[in-house]
Amino acid sequence: MGNQTIRQSIRYVRSNDGVRLAWASTGSGPPLVKAANWLTHLQYDLESPVWRHWIEFFAEHFHFIRYDERGCGMSQWEVPEVSLPRWVDDLTAVIDAADCDEPMTLLGISQGASACIAYAVQHPDRVSHLILYGGYATGWAKRGDPQGLRRFQAIVELIRLGWGTDTVAFRQVFTSRFAPGASQQQLEWFNELCRRTTTPEIAAHLMLARSEVDVRELLSQLKVPTLVIHPVDDQVTPLSASRELAAEIPNAEFVQLESRNHVLLEHEPAWAHFKEIVLEFTGRGGREHSADRFGELSPRERDVLGGLAAGHSNAQIATSLHLSEKTVRNIVSRIFEKLDVESRTQAAMLARDHGFKAEPT
Repeated sequence: MGNQTIRQSIRYVRSNDGVRLAWASTGSGPPLVKAANWLTHLQYDLESPVWRHWIEFFAEHFHFIRYDERGCGMSQWEVPEVSLPRWVDDLTAVIDAADCDEPMTLLGISQGASACIAYAVQHPDRVSHLILYGGYATGWAKRGDPQGLRRFQAIVELIRLGWGTDTVAFRQVFTSRFAPGASQQQLEWFNELCRRTTTPEIAAHLMLARSEVDVRELLSQLKVPTLVIHPVDDQVTPLSASRELAAEIPNAEFVQLESRNHVLLEHEPAWAHFKEIVLEFTGRGGREHSADRFGELSPRERDVLGGLAAGHSNAQIATSLHLSEKTVRNIVSRIFEKLDVESRTQAAMLARDHGFKAEPT
């Protein structure tokens, strides 16, 4: 998208406790829903030297859906409760409002990871891929780290004292942790975002709620393909937190990025690496070459691919095409090799992305 204007549609939906949430959609393609994370403002982020490249990337490759957290941005500020169950309710409300007609990729950044994990456990049939970036299973109050908890509590108190003042130094102690490699312009934007998106008391309340998160018992229950990504020298969430996620989630893929920024910046090498692995994981990589790959498929392989795209099992495809299941399995393996994919989901998404609608006859 480059410097072009990002076109987005902003709507409102109420969560099940009546809290009003602002959500936005932009781009086209398979749906990708980002759970709310700290801190965002749907409109202001489009001007952001910190968040804009994230929005551009996901909108270029997906139907990108995001929302402002309860208590923040364009969503309702004064709310009755902030907790993990409410964050899961909010994510559910936005997904329902977006009315996705196919399984989606869920993106959980930082504390957004816990809501995504809980949702994916509850609705595995609605989630095709789970991406957890800079995430954690437990907040500081649950980690058994007294020194880390004291540092966290000091930051919460600093938020209460200095968030809304004209003294930039107060906020910069907080914001510089998110992007220590940021330019002065980027830090100034992050500082201003703090002022625009919520109040000091709400910000402190949200931070304390994050410290109580604990989804460890859910990790082993995840049944969707999961990619865990973390910057090696993250100043906000320790690398060990994502290592725990990857170790406990069945068959999770773990990737470390050479960065110290919790929020990856546009021109650092880690951002390019992040984009590459996300596209590869979701079956969206190498789009410029994939059209030629379809031309390499035989008529029978195209018939079988049509069945995959329609969500049919090998047995269903075999019956439809009057083949044995073993023959279908062999054909599926050849399709994976020719399209350079590793799963049925990736093959189906790639086929639909390129307008491939053939079905078994």
